[in-house]
Amino acid sequence: LKWCEMTDEGCSAVTSALKSNPSHLRELNLSENKLGDSGVKNLSDLLMNTQFKLEKL
Repeated sequence: LKWCEMTDEGCSAVTSALKSNPSHLRELNLSENKLGDSGVKNLSDLLMNTQFKLEKL
């Protein structure tokens, strides 16, 4: 999802989708987006949750 102009609102949607359907996604590249502090916080919480396989954000 690099360079897709995602904002903190988009991060909330991605986080919600991943929480509702945990996947085997191990890496998520969101570089060159304007995620904002709240967007980064939402996504980084997934890194701490052992239910998810996400290793690199």
